[in-house]
Amino acid sequence: MMDDKELSGQVSKYLEYCKIQKGLSPKTVKAYGIDLRQFTEFFLMHQHLLDRECIQNFIGELHRKYKVKSVKRKIASLKAFLNYLEFEEIINVNPFSKLRIKLHEPFLLPRTIPLSSVDTLLKCVYAAKATLTAGSYRYNTVLRDIAVLELLFATGMRVSELCSLGADDIGVTDGTIKIFGKGAKERIIQVGHVNVLTAVSEYSSAFADKIEATGHFFINRLGRQLSDQSVRNMITRYTDQAHIEQHITPHMFRHSFATLLLEEDVDIRYIQQLLGHSSITTTQIYTHVSSKKQREILAAKHPRNKICV
Repeated sequence: MMDDKELSGQVSKYLEYCKIQKGLSPKTVKAYGIDLRQFTEFFLMHQHLLDRECIQNFIGELHRKYKVKSVKRKIASLKAFLNYLEFEEIINVNPFSKLRIKLHEPFLLPRTIPLSSVDTLLKCVYAAKATLTAGSYRYNTVLRDIAVLELLFATGMRVSELCSLGADDIGVTDGTIKIFGKGAKERIIQVGHVNVLTAVSEYSSAFADKIEATGHFFINRLGRQLSDQSVRNMITRYTDQAHIEQHITPHMFRHSFATLLLEEDVDIRYIQQLLGHSSITTTQIYTHVSSKKQREILAAKHPRNKICV
């Protein structure tokens, strides 16, 4: 039998294990901590045994409070923790053994940004730059915003990956971007468009001292690493200025990047590598989005074209 105090102590040890031995990102470790502390609180209030019934009751509690996607993540966090306890021989029986859990998550197509809206958004930011005095604080801020938007669309990287870029991860002269993705996986993307390279180069020159001082490539107004939320707020501000009605998030640039490449006949396995997906299954969601390409294929290639009536 494991008491509440011992369970809390094991959670702390496990999070330290995830951080040091597994090398998980601080963001992932924090998410695990939230999920496991939630289970610890449930255990404290309702349970005396860490058994199958305890897990089933906890899952029932999660279903009453959260959507399926969140429930699946929280169960995965707990399952990984209990696997760790079993491996370390802290518990004799894993409560998840012989426990069948079927969660049907609704299939939602990724939301994309029409290319016309991307065009409008970028023109809005570049127009804002043209009205400002070169070298001023506001001008330099817009340089950063342009570089952020251009890179999001040019690379399809996650906003967390963008904000985590280090000073040495950007090859300004050769256009190489070194991205550290989920699971500490590294990938390199080659940017070739002149406007993107110019935007990155101008920003890099304007913020050179701060980049060197902090080690981060994208800097906020306080001279610290740019946050995910700052990028979201910035995109919302410019979409309002550009009178774009659609709510645009940083992740929608990633979805649009993948979908538009598919529509240009880029092999899905190349897109998988560019996005940093470990499985092609994850990338295949974008094949459901490309209705424009479907229409083009069926209009041009369907055998009905060979039948004359």
